[in-house]
Amino acid sequence: MKTVFVTVGTTKFDELIETVTCSEAAKALKARGYKRLLLQIGRGSFFPDADSCPELKLEVFRFKDSIAEDMKQADLVISHAGAGSCLEALGAGKPLLVVVNDKLMDNHQLELARQLHTDHHLLYCTCSSLTETLKTMDLSVLQPFPPGQPKTFADFLDKVVGLK
Repeated sequence: MKTVFVTVGTTKFDELIETVTCSEAAKALKARGYKRLLLQIGRGSFFPDADSCPELKLEVFRFKDSIAEDMKQADLVISHAGAGSCLEALGAGKPLLVVVNDKLMDNHQLELARQLHTDHHLLYCTCSSLTETLKTMDLSVLQPFPPGQPKTFADFLDKVVGLK
């Protein structure tokens, strides 16, 4: 079953969960052939029930010891822009759509997403543009992130956040 896995990591990002489960976003996913929406909602207070998204088979959880298997089984990963979540999805070799939380102060997430997008490793948007991005995205432009290079990624992060 063609699956989208959505992760907010250990954070609270209710706006992402609310947006991806809204009728218009669910219809955009269904139009692309996705049948299942698996949500990792972290510390969020919004917990959608199965009836809230009738276009897709909806499954929701807060935390697991590991989400590696969920990423492995996904056909598309939609993630907050946390460095750990991005690295895990890119390492799994999955198409990645990063949703930047534009409500955060000193938002290094945008710089990270922008650079990884420039390098053709992911697509990014905000909650306000998520549905339109789901309708128009071209996953064929994405290139694999070079595996097994945590030092390279750490150096990249240092550059993005201004430590180097």
